[in-house]
Amino acid sequence: MTENTEQPAALVVAVDGPSGSGKSSVSKAVARRLRAAYLDTGAMYRAVAWHVLQEGVDLADADAIAAAARAMDLDQSTDPDVERVAVGGVDVTAAIREDRVTETVSTVAVVIPVREELQRRQREAIAAAGRMVAEGRDITTVVAPDAHARVLLTASEEARLARRSGQLRRAGAGERDAGTLHRQVAGRDARDSTVSTFDRPAEGVALVDSTELDFEQTVAAVLAAVEDQAGIPAVKGQGR
Repeated sequence: MTENTEQPAALVVAVDGPSGSGKSSVSKAVARRLRAAYLDTGAMYRAVAWHVLQEGVDLADADAIAAAARAMDLDQSTDPDVERVAVGGVDVTAAIREDRVTETVSTVAVVIPVREELQRRQREAIAAAGRMVAEGRDITTVVAPDAHARVLLTASEEARLARRSGQLRRAGAGERDAGTLHRQVAGRDARDSTVSTFDRPAEGVALVDSTELDFEQTVAAVLAAVEDQAGIPAVKGQGR
């Protein structure tokens, strides 16, 4: 019997949404089921935040932050089953999730030249993969407006705060008081909204509200949106 070595068709799925909406976990699951690569663009911004903190860059100097972002040597896995981010050969996968980075990431993310540099890298990664689920803040509108499928994944603030709290506990990061949690989720959204629109879907972008959905239901809803926009032949195949 001849083995079928036909490669899956090109497919780009863009997923945007606010903090705590489940973008990362849902997008990874969707990527696995579509036999696609996965790009966590938020991790790229976190890598820049870690890098400028590590290098002692003045956080009030936008030009210095932008220069650091351009010079940053970033190696990031696009395998949905392998989470790895390295900067200058240093594995920072865990470090970029620390509170000091979380508190800094919006400071670097609102610097327009930083966004432009990372958006350039994101487009390169998508083009190189050919078949990818990319998630972040402005993927559906700026990075990949011509994606085969575009989805805005959202949830109520209450649900997003609860999910982020559970995520931190599962990661062994401990509890956060209500004020800290709200600042890290809703506060970051407020700062990022000055340079990116992710609270409502742009024209042609499907809206998935997961407030009342569990994880599997949310994954199914996103896959349904992909099938509706990209066509069933483009999304057949489960697993990797």
